[in-house]
Amino acid sequence: MVIEKTLITVAVALVVCVLCQWVAWRVKLPAILFLLGAGMLSGPVFHLFDPEQLMGHLFFPFVQLSVAIILFEGSLSLKFREILGQERVVRNMLTFGLVITWLVSAVAARFLIGVSWEIAFLFGALTVVTGPTVIAPMIRAVRPTPAIANILRWEGIVIDPIGVGLAVLVYEFIIAESVQQAWGMTFLTFAEIVLIGGSIGAAAAYLFGLVLRNRLVPEFLQNVATLGVIFASFVLANTLQHESGLVTVTVLGMWLGNMRGVELDEILHFKESLSILLISLLFLMLTARLDVSALVDLGWGALGVFLVIQFVGRPLNVLASTYRAKLTSAEKTFLAWIAPRGIVAAAISSLFAIRLEEIGFGDARFLVPLTFTIIIGTVVLQSLTAVPLANRLKVAEPEPRGFLIIGANMVARAIGKVLQENGVRVLLVDTGWERIQEAVGEGLEVYHGSPLSEHADRHMTLTGIGRMLGLAPYESINMAAALHYRMEFGPNNVFVLRSGSEKYLATKKKAPVKRAARLILDGTVSYGDLIALLKKGGEIKTVSYADEQSNEKLLQRHAAREVLILFFIDDSGRIYLNNERENLAPEEGWSLIALLPSEEVVNN
Repeated sequence: MVIEKTLITVAVALVVCVLCQWVAWRVKLPAILFLLGAGMLSGPVFHLFDPEQLMGHLFFPFVQLSVAIILFEGSLSLKFREILGQERVVRNMLTFGLVITWLVSAVAARFLIGVSWEIAFLFGALTVVTGPTVIAPMIRAVRPTPAIANILRWEGIVIDPIGVGLAVLVYEFIIAESVQQAWGMTFLTFAEIVLIGGSIGAAAAYLFGLVLRNRLVPEFLQNVATLGVIFASFVLANTLQHESGLVTVTVLGMWLGNMRGVELDEILHFKESLSILLISLLFLMLTARLDVSALVDLGWGALGVFLVIQFVGRPLNVLASTYRAKLTSAEKTFLAWIAPRGIVAAAISSLFAIRLEEIGFGDARFLVPLTFTIIIGTVVLQSLTAVPLANRLKVAEPEPRGFLIIGANMVARAIGKVLQENGVRVLLVDTGWERIQEAVGEGLEVYHGSPLSEHADRHMTLTGIGRMLGLAPYESINMAAALHYRMEFGPNNVFVLRSGSEKYLATKKKAPVKRAARLILDGTVSYGDLIALLKKGGEIKTVSYADEQSNEKLLQRHAAREVLILFFIDDSGRIYLNNERENLAPEEGWSLIALLPSEEVVNN
């Protein structure tokens, strides 16, 4: 009976997590909002779910290992090239900007809640961390400038182990028996965390990277091997020095993600699915543990602490960190508003609260409810206001004109290159490393991975992009991408290219394709047709015409399939697909993007 009840609880928890993620996807809000609500209802309100009773002594080890996987997955996506030009801002936010937030939060907790200075400083250390799992959906919804998007993403991931390290230092200072011992222990602990965590992470990443580069592990074992490396490195570092494991997995991910010649496709796909499951479960379980009486005891002081952190701590942090930075005042203002707290603050506050309560710090019971107050407050406020604030500050693209192109094959590269030459952002997505490398060599922006993955959703910046072109050679890939991105861009902005020949397609059911996306050139031209023309020497070029007669002649040749008109460019630079609008025809002063046969390319 007990086993059956446990299985039912686990099954229901997983279903609730999936439902929360689905609702969040539908309404384009961070899933944490719905997970926090579900956790509150199932735990403190109706007492239906007690994760500690369910898992026993395995609860906190599960939390620690889950956080390690989440941080590894996030840091694996950090590319040093993305932050070029803004590295000083990120560095400042992770150093003295962090100290500003820490001190402001600690002082607010001390005077508005009345906790001891020890607990106040520990609370401040716990709440310096922002939530990468919350920031990513915000970035996708807002589509801010690339500078803002990259700064927020880097800060959100790298600050987590730094904040945890700071919390460990404060904790060691608190439990020291004397002031002299406290300072000595603090500096020693800091050195050990950095040295042990960084060394183990770098060594593990380098060795495992060599293993992957030389294909010493078969593909079907790569995901399991990666988990083994993460767990072994994390546990080894934590065994040698408490809480240095998070530094280890962050360094491990960053080093491996920037290591040349290492293919990470399968690892990324597996880790992103695992991360979304773990993030959902952690938020549900940690919220279900909340002590309602402690939350009530905080009173209005908790709201005051939140307001001080939101309107004083974060703005001072950004003001100091962005001094003389190449950012506009609007970009700085937006950065000063966005700093949601997430899963790491929630998880670590629970661990430290239990330790301190066991040694006699009664007000440590306020750590968890106060931390969750900040998490809920920042997530709710910033999620609901980020988009209108970005629009008001004009740091979000008012009309995204760029294209997300599924595929990096010859057709996709040829179309992408011409579109890019006409001043719009183009992002090619492909799982094939060789195709991605060819696209990079041609100066195109790329994302190496599956366009359907959770990793792509969280880490692929779509700033300036408003339409999708499915140009992969396989209809199944284009169809899946169309279904995935029709909610993102709208069904009228998702286009796919037929993959087979017209004769073959005539025997297929076309309704599912039409419902999912619009067909490029109404489905009369396939991928095979375009690739054949390009291999014969044809070229996709921008052609300008000055009079109506020339335009009419070109349209007639397009109807006869002598040339293929793919796009129209109006006099304001707006690009339209040929069949994007009914009765769309070129006017005087417009340009056309067309696939010209080889003889005309030579003549031009």
